[in-house]
Amino acid sequence: MLTKLVDAADLSPGDVVLEVGPGTGTMTEELLERGCRVVACELDHGLADLIEDRLGDSIQLIRGDCLHKRHLNEEVASVLGDQPWKLVSNLPYQIASPLIVDLLANHPSCIGEFVTIQLEVAQRLMAKVNSSAWGVLSILTQRLAEVSMIAKVPPTCFWPPPKITSACVSIVRCSHFPPEESASFATFVTQLFTKRRKQLGAILGRDLQLPDGISPSARPSTLTIEQLEELWKQCS
Repeated sequence: MLTKLVDAADLSPGDVVLEVGPGTGTMTEELLERGCRVVACELDHGLADLIEDRLGDSIQLIRGDCLHKRHLNEEVASVLGDQPWKLVSNLPYQIASPLIVDLLANHPSCIGEFVTIQLEVAQRLMAKVNSSAWGVLSILTQRLAEVSMIAKVPPTCFWPPPKITSACVSIVRCSHFPPEESASFATFVTQLFTKRRKQLGAILGRDLQLPDGISPSARPSTLTIEQLEELWKQCS
């Protein structure tokens, strides 16, 4: 499974890779064997010591949380710089969604994310419009990237085995918007989807002139990304 994930990242010698939560370094070694420059961020002090003992100066190890208030740690961002880089990680489940969205919205140098996450989160990332899983995460991700499944990962692939199934996914950037625009759009979509079962007329007011093709009786979950962008611009 590690090989499938790293293969999907299409890495070449000299490529810069961010690995979040390297654990005991199994994937890190795979990345190094392919000639990558690895920046590894590890929160757990014991595992960070283990990584340092095993791999020494062959990687750049950053001790601490990769996120600060749902945004990439400034030290990590500074080390990565403006050069193109990719995220290749078995992500800690609790940070997966905010990290994926933050990298897409605010870090254009991150050209791809190849990660192992909860299957449920992967399904939300790939959800289609007018489905129960179509929501803020699906919209913010698909607005900026192409998302595809690499493989499902059974619990037996991990030690200790979790109680859930995981998935390896590919998230390849296809567009970029200014951070302030991304933030404004994200806020608008989040506010809409807090009332996803209500009609747009009830949420936004019956007097608002809606874009062509969007009915006041429509619900947020029935709108495509293009329609949401039109609605956001109309309401701005």
